Amino acid sequence: MSSKSEFLIRHARREDAALILGFIRELATYEKLAHEVTATKKDIETHLFGTRPAAEAIIAEYQRTPVGFALFFHNFSTFVGRPGLYLEDLYVKPEFRGKGYGRKMLAWLARLAVQRGCGRFEWAVLDWNAPAIRFYQSLGARIMQEWRINRVTGEALTHLATAAGE
Repeated sequence: MSSKSEFLIRHARREDAALILGFIRELATYEKLAHEVTATKKDIETHLFGTRPAAEAIIAEYQRTPVGFALFFHNFSTFVGRPGLYLEDLYVKPEFRGKGYGRKMLAWLARLAVQRGCGRFEWAVLDWNAPAIRFYQSLGARIMQEWRINRVTGEALTHLATAAGE
């Protein structure tokens, strides 16, 4: 385990846009979804650091070298009546895994959720990613088997948007 001074977590800044996009691409490659990444550096700059940010990110550094990131945003639970923190992506470079950095990033985000009055901290995990599932469960996370994610994108999204008024 590294000393506290060698590992740090910081809020991402506009100048991190290319770094964040690189991490997104690495994560997508690991998840066998690289073909789905269409995001650009400009997209990251606009939607994380523009006038109306849709999400936030943190950067994990070891000896001042970026080793991972997390991208998250707020949602809202009507049942709890409070905001939640939703983790979209968590990634640690392979050569830095097993050192506790992912755990530290999740704890950092959990503290942020508590500070912001969130009632939940949630994320999704691919069903084949057994190492991640075991890791998340070791932290006390519960896999919500009864819920299924629904997604509408591309032409289906456009079709729904135009058909909704009919």
